[in-house]
Amino acid sequence: MDTGAVIEALSSSLGQRVSRSKSDLDLHGASETHFPPMPPDAVVYPETTAEVAEVVRICAAHRCPVVGWGIGTSLEGHALAARGGVTVDFSRMNRVLEVRADDMDVTVQPGVTREALNTELRATGLFFPVDPGANASLGGMASTRASGTTAVRYGTMRDHVLALEVVTATGEVIRTGTRARKSSAGYDLTGLFVGAEGTLGLITELTLRLHGQPEAIAAAVCAFDDVAGAVAATIDAIQLGLPVARIELLDRASVAAVNAYAGSTLPEKPHLLLEFHGSEAGVRETAETFGEVSESHGASGFDWATRPEDRSALWSMRHNAFYAILASRPGARSLVTDACVPISRLSEAIEATQADFAQHGITGPILGHVGDGNFHAIVMFDDTDAEAVTRAHDAAHRLALRSLDMGGTCTGEHGIGMGKMRYMEREHGPAWRLMGTIKHALDPDGIMNPGKLVPPCN
Repeated sequence: MDTGAVIEALSSSLGQRVSRSKSDLDLHGASETHFPPMPPDAVVYPETTAEVAEVVRICAAHRCPVVGWGIGTSLEGHALAARGGVTVDFSRMNRVLEVRADDMDVTVQPGVTREALNTELRATGLFFPVDPGANASLGGMASTRASGTTAVRYGTMRDHVLALEVVTATGEVIRTGTRARKSSAGYDLTGLFVGAEGTLGLITELTLRLHGQPEAIAAAVCAFDDVAGAVAATIDAIQLGLPVARIELLDRASVAAVNAYAGSTLPEKPHLLLEFHGSEAGVRETAETFGEVSESHGASGFDWATRPEDRSALWSMRHNAFYAILASRPGARSLVTDACVPISRLSEAIEATQADFAQHGITGPILGHVGDGNFHAIVMFDDTDAEAVTRAHDAAHRLALRSLDMGGTCTGEHGIGMGKMRYMEREHGPAWRLMGTIKHALDPDGIMNPGKLVPPCN
């Protein structure tokens, strides 16, 4: 790769929107979790699909790696320039292009964040429900097939992307899907690019499914003596068909960290945080029924509220739990991992993980979207202590294997990136090599986000 020739050609096309400043390279070479810095050779800031296509054509001509960048909230090193090259920052492609309220869909550029979209939708009576916690970009959320706190009711990004505009590895612009709610017309190319983590192309436009804002919303919180009781209550609620919009678990250590960080006074026990959507009567009935279910499994302090400020305080506490846990050990590094198992094995998986952490002296608070069997562990360690680093990675490794052994997946929503490639063959068998074959067919020179998700092509 002739880096100088690539930079010269990009500068001729984008001018000042090609950056090689140290601050830009450092920002785009950093991760929110444990990966070391991997700065690109340059960062570009396109404003149109045509400019993205020109960037990719230039890079393809020189076999220069191309890495997409949304907000940078990914946790498995997805957006790091593992082999150098050019990072395409989509922050200037941040327009909501068209809202079609009658059809309950919207078309956006990839740099629009989920919070910005919902702000734009306020007057329409519609909202976009996928909530991974962070205010991520919608292009990044599609690329990692994100989900989050509301998946138990509304589903994941896979369920909400109707169509895409994508720049392929040759610089060609293609469209996948239509605005129709279903289709039998050939391969599901939209589904192929959703979750591809930028290894097949760069998403430059998304058409997304929307939902009507519920008439009423109530939030609730309750404490349990142990994780088993909280999970048992969750399973009963799911099996009863209660229309719960969110069911979140905080373990004892997570609650302690949140109390210290936010000044809250929750009992230091495992907690469920819930949200109910529907009509006024339906929400009241669902909340009351769940209260009865939770009490039958030893819950205490069940309290629910409908005032927006009370609900906001509850979910702010949940969304800030990661930062609360980081603050509980100043100077420590975090290895943030997730797994997902069949919900009947969830309590067993969490308790086995907690026992494993205790046995090996690991600090690793656990929280998660228990309604769909997904949980997260924030493993804290001193990165100046080689033994501590090894123990942290070994603990995360055992968690992944344990989840696979239980019929689950090594990641429910964080994705693979470069951090979890070691589990792909175990989880998928020969199908992982088939993913590599698809990658090689669409990107024979391997320029699109190389070193991530799929096995090496050569």
